[in-house]
Amino acid sequence: MTVTVGPALGISDEWTVIATPVGEMMVIGDDEALHFLHLPDSYVRRHFDPDRAGRPATVVAAVEQIDAYFSGDLKEFSLPLDPAGTDFQRRVWLALADIAYGATESYGELAVRIGNPKACRAVGLANGRNPIPLVLPCHRVIGANGSLTGYGGGLELKQRLLDHEGGLRHDGRASVPARRRRAS
Repeated sequence: MTVTVGPALGISDEWTVIATPVGEMMVIGDDEALHFLHLPDSYVRRHFDPDRAGRPATVVAAVEQIDAYFSGDLKEFSLPLDPAGTDFQRRVWLALADIAYGATESYGELAVRIGNPKACRAVGLANGRNPIPLVLPCHRVIGANGSLTGYGGGLELKQRLLDHEGGLRHDGRASVPARRRRAS
């Protein structure tokens, strides 16, 4: 996936809520980029201005691609993204896009890949603050021993997403074809 990440949120964001097989998700963006994807049960709709409900071009594209992902027709998202975060967080989030559908990678492997092998915990914190989960697939990051570890949508949702992608063994531990990444 080729992703460019800008430093700021747009002031013209609009949002929509979509039904998915794992629950309702809120998609937020503008005509230029997707800024947020809220997982089921991670937002309160009444906290969002109803006058900002809408479907600008990027939100429409995101909804179409999320639907295709859950129907099994899409394995790689291709959307303009603009998540707000520090330079380090954005480096981690961009690196998430290189973990292939159905593959997993440990926090340590991700830290090595971004050039900071001692930053496992910082990578975990950045992963936990990912504002565009699913599209930037933080659910594919696992513990060093192959176990499922924290996920903003809960471990049950993480397991469901990995199951959808074929990324779990029968014992419930994540498969570790971590070396299966897309070519740059």
